[in-house]
Amino acid sequence: MIDLSIIIISWKMKDMLRELLQSITRHTEGITYEIIIVDNHSEDGTSEMARTEFPEALLIENPVNRGVAPSRNQALPLAKGRYVLILDADMLLIENSFKPMIEFLDTTADAGICGCKLTFADGAVQRNARRYPSPLAFILRRLTFLDCVKNSSILKYHEMSEWERNDVRDVDYVIGACQMIRREALQQVGLLDEKIFYGPEDIDYCLRMYRYNWKVYYYPHTRIIHYEQRITKKKLFSKISLLHLRGIIYIFFKYHGKLSRK
Repeated sequence: MIDLSIIIISWKMKDMLRELLQSITRHTEGITYEIIIVDNHSEDGTSEMARTEFPEALLIENPVNRGVAPSRNQALPLAKGRYVLILDADMLLIENSFKPMIEFLDTTADAGICGCKLTFADGAVQRNARRYPSPLAFILRRLTFLDCVKNSSILKYHEMSEWERNDVRDVDYVIGACQMIRREALQQVGLLDEKIFYGPEDIDYCLRMYRYNWKVYYYPHTRIIHYEQRITKKKLFSKISLLHLRGIIYIFFKYHGKLSRK
């Protein structure tokens, strides 16, 4: 069995996907891996680029944009690795990040998911490990262009802003831009909830991990650049933003208004 299956879905991010794939090839050493790409009908040459420049990768071409959870679920049953890495296309490796994450999981028996440190291109640390949000925190996350919102105690609590993120920690969830999943945990918990088209499928999956007695860890000893597209913040009233809102409403109904580990 190979060490790692890397699953990347892409929608209209051909150039970023190319840079990510190149960085994986350039920096990944000491492990065996495969890459599975799901192109969500990008119509920008993504499939052609992947097929021509990275023929070793398994490519799934969707005739429509199927969303995040359904697209990842297409790839997950095909993964052959001991671990499965869900990775967004707007990422860039700058070091051999996957090997230490695997070594951490190999030595941490209760870890179902591991996420590493994510930073912006300038090195600023992102708050990709968080507490479960309240309904109000979800709303405030869409309004962070307002200073009064950005500095609100509700949002700071949700994003764990008091924490410098220099230590390994058991957290409520790590965002779906980078989640390394143990195969045994995946087999127990199952696939992503396809009723969530785009966000917050990552919260739901980490919550389900805890309910199967697996933990979610933040591992800060390697970092990956995340350009963080944040589509819903750029276009607050677009179709994708409305689908995102529907996902938020759905998850709170699913868990009867309260997100918690039990």
